[in-house]
Amino acid sequence: MSLLRSHTGRGRDGGGTPAAPAPRDPLAATRTGPVTWARDLAMGMRFAAGGGREGWIRTALTAAGVALGVAVLLLCSSVPPLLDSWHGRGKARENLGQAHAPPPSDRTVLYTSADTTFRGAPIRGRLVRPDGAHPPVPPGIGHLPGPGRMLVSPALKKLLASPDGALLRGRLDYQVAGVIGDDGLSGPQELTYLAQGATLKAPDAYRIDHFGKNWQPPPMRAPVVLLVIMTCVALMTPMMVFIGTSVRFGNERRERRLAALRLVGADVRTTRRIASGEALFGSLLGLMAGGALFLGARRFASVVTLWGVNVFPSDVAPAPLAAALVAVLVPTAAVVVTLFAQRGVTVEPLGIVRNRPTVRRRLWWRLALPAVGALLLVPLARTQPWRDTPLNTFRLATGSMLLLFGVTVLLPWLVDAVVARLRGGPVPWQLAVRRLQLSSGSATRAVSGITVAVAGAIAIHMLMTGMQAGYAQAYAESGKLPRIGLWGNAEGWPQTQRALTALRATPGVTAVRGTIDANVGRLPSAGPAPADAPNSTIAVADCAELRKLARLDSCRDGEVFVTDAPRRDPALVPGARISLNPPYATEDPQTPRPWTIPGSARGVRLLDRGRSPDRVPYDLLATPSAVDTGRFNHPTTEIKIDFDRGTRDAVEHIRNTVAHIDPTMNESSALDNPHDEQYSSVRDGLFAGAVLTLLLIGSGLIISTVEQLHERRRLLSALDAYGTRRATLGWSVLWQTALPVALGLGLALGCGLTLGALLLTMIDSVVTVDWPVVAGITGIGGGMILFVTLLSLPPLWRMMRPDGLRTE
Repeated sequence: MSLLRSHTGRGRDGGGTPAAPAPRDPLAATRTGPVTWARDLAMGMRFAAGGGREGWIRTALTAAGVALGVAVLLLCSSVPPLLDSWHGRGKARENLGQAHAPPPSDRTVLYTSADTTFRGAPIRGRLVRPDGAHPPVPPGIGHLPGPGRMLVSPALKKLLASPDGALLRGRLDYQVAGVIGDDGLSGPQELTYLAQGATLKAPDAYRIDHFGKNWQPPPMRAPVVLLVIMTCVALMTPMMVFIGTSVRFGNERRERRLAALRLVGADVRTTRRIASGEALFGSLLGLMAGGALFLGARRFASVVTLWGVNVFPSDVAPAPLAAALVAVLVPTAAVVVTLFAQRGVTVEPLGIVRNRPTVRRRLWWRLALPAVGALLLVPLARTQPWRDTPLNTFRLATGSMLLLFGVTVLLPWLVDAVVARLRGGPVPWQLAVRRLQLSSGSATRAVSGITVAVAGAIAIHMLMTGMQAGYAQAYAESGKLPRIGLWGNAEGWPQTQRALTALRATPGVTAVRGTIDANVGRLPSAGPAPADAPNSTIAVADCAELRKLARLDSCRDGEVFVTDAPRRDPALVPGARISLNPPYATEDPQTPRPWTIPGSARGVRLLDRGRSPDRVPYDLLATPSAVDTGRFNHPTTEIKIDFDRGTRDAVEHIRNTVAHIDPTMNESSALDNPHDEQYSSVRDGLFAGAVLTLLLIGSGLIISTVEQLHERRRLLSALDAYGTRRATLGWSVLWQTALPVALGLGLALGCGLTLGALLLTMIDSVVTVDWPVVAGITGIGGGMILFVTLLSLPPLWRMMRPDGLRTE
């Protein structure tokens, strides 16, 4: 702080000796150095802490806005570490096969998957059978369970013990021997078990000697990646705008304090640094409150499951660098924004003078921001399908943020351009328009947060509506026919026949058909197959099952049939020698196993020349005694089950039967759509978050409106002294709020629909608009007008008093 100094002593004319030079202020050389900055910022923080009730209200509102923004920033920065932890636990507990299987030893174990689904909830199952006394053990487990016993996750144990789990207990008929620890779970709500199968053997299982597979998890689907990125952008952008608005809250007490500092000798720069210190105090409180809010909110992470991702609260932690950046940048932003806001304010010893000249808002750079954002997004929309690369992620996040920020910078220009052309009208309308013509900066700053929040919410909801509609249509199309497909390793036709018999006896089953499928091909001596010919497939079954695939005039055990499958290899003719062990790829040669197609093989027509039954087109049909299925390379049992939707839990009864036949069999069906409920819950959560954000931003708009009224308190008192009705001024406040909000909502609607259409195009989805949700979000944003007006009326009445004209 620079104080006024007086130089004492007489000059030459006074007859005395010349006055000695005044001692140099030791701080003068460093008045703009770090020490001075720290001193002035600390003084501002002390003023904010001792500012009385009004000062603490302002500080609390600033801290609330900053706290919410910090919590959102920490949450978004926690997503990458969260996914890394989730994938890391999945890698540590898995090893579904090694390139070179180890020989049986005391330290090996047979291991395979036995996943199932119960009423739409996926259940991860693993079966083991140790080869010796010291088998490898996955994380979270002290030792492997004994025969007929299983270890379960806490969530599965709770489900099995509940009345709803009675049907599931019949499927998992193992004795619960313990609970899997957290290290062996992907998340606290995961349904998983590890059981020892006494009859487990190859090829149903893999032999491994360790757990922990260095495999790359499958990438997240394009819609999910876009949704995660856009959710972070839509949450962070309005919060960043609101943080910038929050630190600009001011009041009369602070103005009097700054004027008093000028009176005792502080220069303009010092007062600005002290004002920045007051904003810094609120931002630091908000930073601590945001950290506490984040720590409290992450405790509920265990109850949230999105697209199969469920994590522990400890997983929701930002990277140290990201947390450090938030801790440094948020207070720095508070200081910078306050200094920027002080440019048009001059603090004089007798009060505050707002002498900033009228700014002519330029349009070109305001259009440049959304234009650059569109240039980043449009190529992504034209390039399909979406590829999850760091460059594409950066382009999507940057382009979306520029497009949303473009709305905030376009709004002030649009408000000025519109109100400059408004003339006439009722008195309240003219008062509001004239006020906006003189100074619209405060109103547009507060409204810009609403604009960004509405635009982001509309874009996110459009993306989610399109994704949800796409999944619903796909499941509705593929699930029209009540059918379940099963496949697993085949041991022989008798085993498959027993499975078909058991399934036909299951409640709710209306039809069952099954075959043993395998690949066949040319012998190396016959030359390569045509380049466009797919792998040739043979189906082995009895005559009753084969008649469900082709038109057979007659059929006896021992016969073989050549079908009219499209693109069938011309070499598959009666009498031809083929291999029952063809290579799956040129780099994977196999020892041929010759077999001759009987010369008596007859040609038949398939009932379905596409995929039969709903899986592969068959080139050859054979009865069980015509070919030894043990000579095939990995033959599979293929079963299709039709059921009655009217039978209660028919699907679950079928799954129970399958678990007793072979728990390692795989299921393919479109019966359970897990996405619909997840998307609905996420949409509801985002809608609630958007409402909360708008309410918080609305509170900032109220403060901004009250501050504008405070600046005009003498004018309001003069109008009251002249007999102006309170209703007139109340309506003027309404119009003064309504004009920027209406223009901002128009911009938000256009920006949100454009961004949503681009996002849906990126995932090759039909552009769908959920108009009720869009209307609801826009209506809530418009409701802020009435909300702000009603809460601004009491301060307005208090300022409309003749004693407000009194001055000193």
